[in-house]
Amino acid sequence: KRFKDLLTVLPAMGTNRLSERLASLTADGVIKKSVLSLPAATPVYELTEYGEELRGPLIALSLWGLRLPVDERIDASNVRAELVALTLAGAASPSASAGIHEIYEFHVGDEKLHFIVDDGRVLPRSGPSQVSADVVVACDMETFTGLALGAITPEAAMLEHRVALLKGEATLFVRAFSILSYKS
Repeated sequence: KRFKDLLTVLPAMGTNRLSERLASLTADGVIKKSVLSLPAATPVYELTEYGEELRGPLIALSLWGLRLPVDERIDASNVRAELVALTLAGAASPSASAGIHEIYEFHVGDEKLHFIVDDGRVLPRSGPSQVSADVVVACDMETFTGLALGAITPEAAMLEHRVALLKGEATLFVRAFSILSYKS
């Protein structure tokens, strides 16, 4: 991710603290800094092989946190659909998406994100898809999290008008959460 993208996802961090943490993680070999190819030529940060070892424990911690009840102690402005998406993609079973090549786009409140599903791989991405998504769904954060945890089914979410299907077939929306929902 680019520095500004990290700062957007971690607004309480501040630029100086984020710079310090990125430098420390780079020095420790957890992340590496590289530069996007031209014309952007923008520095980006990505996990190293060593840093990738943290993916499993972080996903487990994220899934645990998703199940916590939301109350007044939680600052709702810090809850990010993008982070839920990252958790879901990391927890997705490759067999659930084997042979599937689709893009699922979600508008969760003011956030837009999409998943690229490609034959056993699920890649979460910030923002709208640059290519036409197979299904586009709008909902609020509570519904997105409920879908993610299996607390509400896609069918129930549609029936209760908790989601708006902006593009694509309902069957694709249902399939998206057969791939993305967390199964404990």
